[in-house]
Amino acid sequence: MNSNETARSDASSVPPAAAWLGGLGIIPFAGLSLATPFANDVLEARLSFALMAYGAIILSFLGGIHWGLAIGAVPQSDNMLWRRIALSILPSLVAWAALFAPSRISFLVLAAAFVAMLLVDIRASRIHEAPAWYLKLRWPLSCGAVAALLLGTFS
Repeated sequence: MNSNETARSDASSVPPAAAWLGGLGIIPFAGLSLATPFANDVLEARLSFALMAYGAIILSFLGGIHWGLAIGAVPQSDNMLWRRIALSILPSLVAWAALFAPSRISFLVLAAAFVAMLLVDIRASRIHEAPAWYLKLRWPLSCGAVAALLLGTFS
């Protein structure tokens, strides 16, 4: 492997910090979604809301990533910057609104929003607005979050 291939390989490898912290971030999704069906009624409601709130927080975080990518990018047109920043705040607004919906609807809205953010991430990666490794991180984490939120729908 020559130095260019090594650089490309390194550029597409998920940095260990992102891999570890992202992986640890899936633990609340898994733990809450798996514990909720086995809890008594009072605890079940608390665990269900905790899962919903965690989903909303992480969805907001994903929007924040895109805000950072937009403002850290090479200078761009005002229209492009407006589009990217506007898109980056939508996840927070959707997450916040989802917290006021009935539980099942909230979980479905959050799960759909995670899928939508994954599509945004795919596009950002394809047009080089995100690091080369970003999708390798986002795919499993998004799938885990969506699975947990859908499981929460049926708790």
